[in-house]
Amino acid sequence: MPVAAKIQAMMSRSSWIRKMFDEGARLKAEFGPENVHDFSLGNPVSEPSAAVRRALEAAACDPAPGVHRYMPNAGYPAVREGVADALAERSGLPFTGGHVVMTVGAGGGLNVVLKALVDPGEEVAIVAPYFAEYLFYIDNHGGVAKIAQTGPGYQVNAAEIERVICEKTRALILNSPNNPTGAVYTEAALDEVGALLARKSAEYGAPIWLVMDEPYRKLVYPGYVVPETFGFYDHTICVTSHSKDLNLPGERIGYAAVSPNVADADRVVDALTLTNRILGFVNAPATMQRAVATLQRETPDMTLYIENRRILVEGLREIGYELTEPGGGFYLFPQSPLDDDVAFVEILKRQNVLVVPGTGFGWPGSFRISFAVDTDTCRRALPGFASALRESLNPS
Repeated sequence: MPVAAKIQAMMSRSSWIRKMFDEGARLKAEFGPENVHDFSLGNPVSEPSAAVRRALEAAACDPAPGVHRYMPNAGYPAVREGVADALAERSGLPFTGGHVVMTVGAGGGLNVVLKALVDPGEEVAIVAPYFAEYLFYIDNHGGVAKIAQTGPGYQVNAAEIERVICEKTRALILNSPNNPTGAVYTEAALDEVGALLARKSAEYGAPIWLVMDEPYRKLVYPGYVVPETFGFYDHTICVTSHSKDLNLPGERIGYAAVSPNVADADRVVDALTLTNRILGFVNAPATMQRAVATLQRETPDMTLYIENRRILVEGLREIGYELTEPGGGFYLFPQSPLDDDVAFVEILKRQNVLVVPGTGFGWPGSFRISFAVDTDTCRRALPGFASALRESLNPS
């Protein structure tokens, strides 16, 4: 066998998101991009704002000596301080640069955190529907994923999380606003989760870490509020990325922040710094660090997403789909009219509409639409959604 058996097995169940994205590239080449409605990948169609472009240009063109050399593995001290200042302003907690590690996006950050916290055989709880890569990230470090279910409206449910927690649980990963559902976890729900983790940590004599994965934090719709991450539980680490809020997914820049309420936060940050290096990231990209240091208070323009959300929510409901309106992010997660969501996704594909089956997110019977696309794509796709629904309900 030319590759490791374990990787061969992973390849056979690799991300449905990337499978559908690759299929979209094939169909666009065959039928033309304007005839394919690709909702597969959370890949923002919007370009970086003028402020982001100015910061990128300034960082790239800085003539100061050494700006492209190695820096401390945790990142430039001044950049970490800039992030910490924004976190302190947002949370009211005494963040300093010593609580922050710059990372290669949120994916890199989650791997750094899991490597630092989880010994082989220990367990990490996640909540379905979940970002599919979590399973691979946990496995990367010898951890065992334990899956809790969400409640109505895809809200996080403390009682369900308690069902999967035991003395081997090392961390709980929560993602809000959620990918794939767009659910924004409420303050009341997170309060219950924080109380549960505090109680279980005391019972087991070791902290269960709350790892908040928040790349969509700033992408929130009118009427919804994303609660403050660090207010519910002391042993919290936030991991985030600027892929979505600054429209920079290809630049892979983010950070991990350890709550100042952690008594030995400096020790944890030291561990994150080491794992950043030994996992091969070494450090987050130098130019991108310096660029985003000045952009921590930049907010995304939600105009496109608000309109796309309206078109798809209203249009799909009128056609006959059942769905929950998302509170944040740029995803819809409608119910499949067929129990076999993979089969329904194939029907949609025959209409040149590309979505991702809910099976890939641990939630069969639904499918994900990423509406980080131009508005015309949303409008043009509605007849295809209608045809696919009719075919699924009236097979020939």
